[in-house]
Amino acid sequence: MNPPINIFDYEVLAQASMQPVIWDFFYGGSDDEVTLRANRSAFERILLRPRVLMDVNTCDISTSVLGIPVSMPVLLAPSAAHGLAHPDGEFATVRAAGAANTLMTLSTESTRSLEEVAALAQGPLWYQLYIYTLEEAQGMVQRAEQAGYTAIVLTVDLPRYSRRERDLRNDMNSYQQAHYPDAFSGNAPHLSVDGSDNQNTYIGDTITWDILPWLCSITSLPIVVKGILTAEDAELAINYGASAIIVSNHGGRQLDGVMPTIEALPEVVASVDGRCEVYMDGGIRRGIDIIKALALGARAVLIGRPVLWGLAVNGQEGVQHMLELLRSELTLSLRLAGCASLADIQRSLVQLP
Repeated sequence: MNPPINIFDYEVLAQASMQPVIWDFFYGGSDDEVTLRANRSAFERILLRPRVLMDVNTCDISTSVLGIPVSMPVLLAPSAAHGLAHPDGEFATVRAAGAANTLMTLSTESTRSLEEVAALAQGPLWYQLYIYTLEEAQGMVQRAEQAGYTAIVLTVDLPRYSRRERDLRNDMNSYQQAHYPDAFSGNAPHLSVDGSDNQNTYIGDTITWDILPWLCSITSLPIVVKGILTAEDAELAINYGASAIIVSNHGGRQLDGVMPTIEALPEVVASVDGRCEVYMDGGIRRGIDIIKALALGARAVLIGRPVLWGLAVNGQEGVQHMLELLRSELTLSLRLAGCASLADIQRSLVQLP
């Protein structure tokens, strides 16, 4: 195959380079994968309404998130086990994020410790948190703050691990090859991929909104709540102390049949009404997808699987190139839409189905 010229090319090359069990682990969703597919197809139903005869000789796509400048409104979402995609794992990913002058969110289930990743960072970092035990969570938050991370991203849509049938067929529990130094006290977990009770010390199904004030009490870092899909939960997140919200359905990997994130975004943005920043993830594959998300109120988007595709294909250079493809597409599409900067993106730029 010729060198990749878009994210879909990277997806094809990544699948060819991975063992099938690893591909299924990264690519798959839960149950019938309805939401996994909908995250992507929903973007194709949203049309653009471009303006013409606008001066777009220069085009500025830089922005900021929680006051931190980034070169474009594309952030790296938390995703587990980069070491299964490439031997350099999260080390390659954080170097690529720094080279692109954008932000990386490190997963609790990273195959490199949060301190090791921070030591290599040339750009801003957020730390994503699963709460296995309160004691362990407090320790990870404090370590992240000391290491220079600038926000804690609390994932709230995982009260239980979902039923992921690709992983069931592949007996992923027995296959576990990843080592997560920051989670499970450094021991490789035996995670349930069928939704059963066999989840060791994970206490996600006992956590309530009171966890947000507790987190705020143990750190000075802002708390970003990831996994919001409704106006009701957006309101609660703000009331309990969230500094920002990520509209997310866990990439179609948790409750199947929920709305795609780009369709949930307007409801959440309307509820928030400017009281905090709103980001979204799920299904972003093109520069025009980013424009659509920003027109519907997102300040930035996060990408997950495309990072893993770039990593699998060519390590740090693959991730960097993938990000540059998105940057190039976004810049060109903005010009074609009549926008000279992100500030020119208005709600009137999109037509919903």
